[in-house]
Amino acid sequence: MLVNATEMLKKAKAGHYAVGHFNINNLEWTKAILSTAQELNSPVILGVSEGAGKYMTGFKTVVGMVNGMLEEMKITVPVALHLDHGTYDGCLKCVEAGFSSIMFDGSHYPIEENIAKTKELVKICAEHGMSLEAEVGAIGGEEDGVIGMGECADPQECKMIADLGVDFLAAGIGNIHGKYPANWAGLSFETLDAIQKLTGDLPLVLHGGTGIPADMIKKAISLGVSKINVNTECQLSFAAATRKYIEEGKDLQGKGFDPRKLLAPGTEAIKATVKEKMELFGSVGKA
Repeated sequence: MLVNATEMLKKAKAGHYAVGHFNINNLEWTKAILSTAQELNSPVILGVSEGAGKYMTGFKTVVGMVNGMLEEMKITVPVALHLDHGTYDGCLKCVEAGFSSIMFDGSHYPIEENIAKTKELVKICAEHGMSLEAEVGAIGGEEDGVIGMGECADPQECKMIADLGVDFLAAGIGNIHGKYPANWAGLSFETLDAIQKLTGDLPLVLHGGTGIPADMIKKAISLGVSKINVNTECQLSFAAATRKYIEEGKDLQGKGFDPRKLLAPGTEAIKATVKEKMELFGSVGKA
């Protein structure tokens, strides 16, 4: 049974750990993340970008698959199904499809418009018992074809959005989606601290969790980050394990070409990555 992310993130903020948001792309991804969460007794957030939703033929397909897995795999840890970087229309589609949580990314709008649209979604989410994540200050790097440089959000604007009644807030603190460039300046803890002071108990979200050094992650958690998004890292470990399997010619041995065999090493690699992250974030045993 899907839950919204509000409760798990409030607990995380109070307990000084973070819940991992792991993006899913297909059945293998979802199965790997859910089985790891259950094994480690950790709450988890399954993230779906609009691009991945489209790839999986639509949000209803995703909801059907995830709900089926929760039942068939006997998953008892809290699981939220969350739209990642949603457009306003995408958010409405996910409400209809049965997601338990959505993120509205209004960061590219002028702040007034971001506020107006977020306000409407706060109301809609409350009616459906869903949690809502908002964003202030674009996250850098590439997100479904959009490239940004990793800005820092304005703490005052963060407060304006926080006061609308959102459940958690993504604020740019110099973080980037994808791989970090060699000249990356690191996270701006000053910005994070200033935002935290103005937003109080509101759980904060760190996007672009791939490639941020472990000590920075821990420091961010100590400053109120309660949800960390990981996507690229799972893709890289899946690709590396799949490449190794094929380069070793294992797909040519016996029935090694069977997709269940061909995709198994990659799936195991995702599990290992998720486990490593859950341990780093401190969510193990917190379900």
